[in-house]
Amino acid sequence: MPAQSDQRTGLVYGFVAYGLWGFLPLYWHLLSAASATEILASRMAWSLPVALVMLAALRRWSWIRPLLREPKRLGLIVIAAAVISVNWYLYIWAVNTGHVLEASLGYFINPLVSIAFGVLFLRERLRPLQWTAVGVGTLAVFIMAIAYGRVPWIALALAFSFATYSLVKKGIKLGGIEGFSTETVIQFLPALACLVLLGVRGESGLVNGGIGQAALLAGSGLATALPLIAFGMAAVRLPLSVLGMLQYLAPTFQFVLGLTVFHETMPPERWAGFALVWLALAVLTWDALRTARSSRAALAAARASAAGAVAEGAGPEAVAEAAGSEPATTPSPVKP
Repeated sequence: MPAQSDQRTGLVYGFVAYGLWGFLPLYWHLLSAASATEILASRMAWSLPVALVMLAALRRWSWIRPLLREPKRLGLIVIAAAVISVNWYLYIWAVNTGHVLEASLGYFINPLVSIAFGVLFLRERLRPLQWTAVGVGTLAVFIMAIAYGRVPWIALALAFSFATYSLVKKGIKLGGIEGFSTETVIQFLPALACLVLLGVRGESGLVNGGIGQAALLAGSGLATALPLIAFGMAAVRLPLSVLGMLQYLAPTFQFVLGLTVFHETMPPERWAGFALVWLALAVLTWDALRTARSSRAALAAARASAAGAVAEGAGPEAVAEAAGSEPATTPSPVKP
């Protein structure tokens, strides 16, 4: 169990990470004079130098050679880089065309889509409250379709693309900085080619937009990396249940920005749809907290039973059975 001070530090990092992600619409809005394509290409191109500096500072290079010998993982990284590029482009475009509220809806829906993907692709079994949350979320989408007069495709595309990205990342099994670095390596050359083409055509904000615009475009790599670093710091200090609750901060901040800064309209039907999504997320969070509490109680009981077995002089097999685990055996080799 992490120390209390360590958890407080983790909470600070978590608020920083999700706060930065939540306020990113303000950054992209400052770049609204540039096209979404140029902003995306700049974000991808300038992320690589940031990633290399991070790897050099942490001296994390040993994972590269083993990865290059695994073509299946490399293929998954290419897919992940492509999917997250689509997600980034759509999000930037949504912000700069007045769809911040719908973009925030996409990230509210995302946990529900991830659960559905777990059932469809990973054969996970849902608890009754999880099924309830997915059902309420589905109903919310139908109500949103009525409110918008169309299917909320921006929200659904953001939710499904990020859920797909998360699903692919499960098969890659790389740390946050390592995964970010490999994806930016793949994104770099297409992004650089796009920026060169825009420059040749005289459509480059980096070249023609003045020093301020150029600095903001170059800073997009840092804007991408900083929340990732803070998230990595939080992830090693906080329980998964706490991280799960913090993830709702980013779309909440985006939602507030859409209402107060970008002054997007919220008719009653849209409020009803959002309210249903929030209800689904409340059910999901309650179920996760209750399950985590039950698991901790069961683990504590098993440990107490094991301690009692040790005190009574029981053998290793009996102790392992009391603890709810297999008896100790020779450790298997750890794969790199």
